[in-house]
Amino acid sequence: MTDNTTMKTFIKVTEIWVLDSQRSQLQFGSGLYGVLADFKAVSERQRFGYDEGLPGKAWAQGKPMVLTEFEDSYFKRTAAAKQAGLTCGIAIPVFAGDFLLAVVMFLCGDDEEHAGAIEVWGETESGKLAAVAGYYGSLRHFEALSKQTFFAKGRGIPGGVWQDGMPLLIEDIGKPEQFVRGLEAQKAGITTCLGIPVSGSGGQTSVMTFLSAKATPIAKRIQIWKPNPEGTQLVCQQGYSQHGHDLAQLFETLAVHKGEGALGRVWLTGMPEISGNHEGGYQPGLDNLSAMLAIPVLVQGRLQAIVSFLF
Repeated sequence: MTDNTTMKTFIKVTEIWVLDSQRSQLQFGSGLYGVLADFKAVSERQRFGYDEGLPGKAWAQGKPMVLTEFEDSYFKRTAAAKQAGLTCGIAIPVFAGDFLLAVVMFLCGDDEEHAGAIEVWGETESGKLAAVAGYYGSLRHFEALSKQTFFAKGRGIPGGVWQDGMPLLIEDIGKPEQFVRGLEAQKAGITTCLGIPVSGSGGQTSVMTFLSAKATPIAKRIQIWKPNPEGTQLVCQQGYSQHGHDLAQLFETLAVHKGEGALGRVWLTGMPEISGNHEGGYQPGLDNLSAMLAIPVLVQGRLQAIVSFLF
């Protein structure tokens, strides 16, 4: 995602796939590839039909998909991914009701130095959330514990996100009273958890959790933006910075209006966006940022929040 001399990131590639003019295939929209220029060149020429490849599977299944092995799978760029050192893909569809708007992709690589996890929680027949898929990198013990953990509505970060239908960011998850798996997270060096609700087709809701270590964060900054009660501007509700800035306070006076800058365009269109600059009032001097991914949180076709990852 960024130059490896500046920071290590848990996610190595981010992509947005959008529907073509016939709305029958997914084509390349935009992406962040860092130094992986060859993989980018392959990706820009790729297309995915319904139920084809990882983005197409997320479209057809109507929910987030995780693929932890590319070899002998439905992944279409296996050779290029192998050459780039990529071994896992996560696809998050963005739906407005039954209709797909886009698919956001994260691609990761197995690396013992990269601690973190991306999880998908889904409702079981018992009415609780269970980890239905996930990428845990080198965190084998944490993975085993997670697969044995269930959340009732309102319990823990997944249950809280599920109940409220809103993203939630917790910076200190090393305490059991704040995070059910706190002790195991502390052992693994995980400090931050971001939970995002994902509305799929057919009314189903999944919860994505992004667990990040200080040494290898998901992003340099994570922010949660929400329309104000009047619906006139976006307000920063929560924020995390690798360097410890109080981002909610820092941005609480920043007015982001519909259609203005990258965040304003996401609010206007409901489409995720990757921006390579600092539109929308960001202050690049704080963290030496180079790019932003903004994902809308839509419930029944209405925008509830925008989650931004800044790299």
